[in-house]
Amino acid sequence: MILNSSIFEAIVDSHEYDEDIRAMALEGTGVNAIYVTLSQRDVQSAAEEFRSVYVKTDGHDGYVSLEVNSHLAHDTNGTVAEAHRLWKLLARPNVFIKVPVTTEGLSAIQELIIEDSNVNVTLLFGLPRYRQVAEAYLASLAARAARGKPVNHVASVASFFVSRIDRLVDPLLDKIIVQGGEKAALAKNVWGRVAIASAKLAYQLYKGIFGSGRFEPLADLGARGQHLRWASTSTKNPDESDVKYVEALIGPDTVNTASLETLDAYRDHGDPKARLEHDVEEARLGLERLPELGINIDHVTRQLEDDGVVKFNKPSDKRLQTLASPSPRR
Repeated sequence: MILNSSIFEAIVDSHEYDEDIRAMALEGTGVNAIYVTLSQRDVQSAAEEFRSVYVKTDGHDGYVSLEVNSHLAHDTNGTVAEAHRLWKLLARPNVFIKVPVTTEGLSAIQELIIEDSNVNVTLLFGLPRYRQVAEAYLASLAARAARGKPVNHVASVASFFVSRIDRLVDPLLDKIIVQGGEKAALAKNVWGRVAIASAKLAYQLYKGIFGSGRFEPLADLGARGQHLRWASTSTKNPDESDVKYVEALIGPDTVNTASLETLDAYRDHGDPKARLEHDVEEARLGLERLPELGINIDHVTRQLEDDGVVKFNKPSDKRLQTLASPSPRR
């Protein structure tokens, strides 16, 4: 379960919290403190709901995430301080602190894992960045082991945002297809497939890194791999399958956080099969040929990362405006 600013904003808009917000506002509590109190309570409650899953699976599943303030995405020290504060406030073993994987965030993530916090690494789009994330996780576990700290209870997921890649790349491909010529056929072949291809190759990186000799000594100490989490898995194009990003990415050691609408669609007409390792070479070839179309996938994913921070900030700011604005709850 993930609780972020946009989700909490929707909850606030439902007026479920009117009495609590009114009481705290009358006491002079500021909007940031109100948000912290309500989100902390909800995450703790959700963590308790999932505690039996966490225990039954020996800590492999049953986690709840709460994000740090998105305005700290480019502030390593600020992120670390905020994450430590949230981790101590929540005081639950089955909680992830959600941290955006900017350059500054990457340093914070490593420090947090070394210092005992579970981390949900978010806003991940590109394969080079994912490799950095996995390497940072390995380095953090090694640092813990070197200090005599246990590694068997450390948990982390790398949240790879999927559909946003196609949303940015497909319009570029559309322009090439309309122009016709030799490149049109290639553009048609990769249209709508770049995101899934990226995810499949990310999984191959995961297997290579956490199946390597470097991880083996840590695994012998009880360390776990940093599982991939597929985020942004709702289909935005009405002409495509509404379960395409779920069906294609089913595989071991992964998590798919689908929206309720997508989950309902999958329950209705999904075809459950492990497809994550199907057509891997085709996926690799498709990404390798993107430069022929003038598309640099690393530039695309970096743009998505930068844009993602801005998109995270907007609901965060709106959430505070919602709590601060005069309303009947006051």
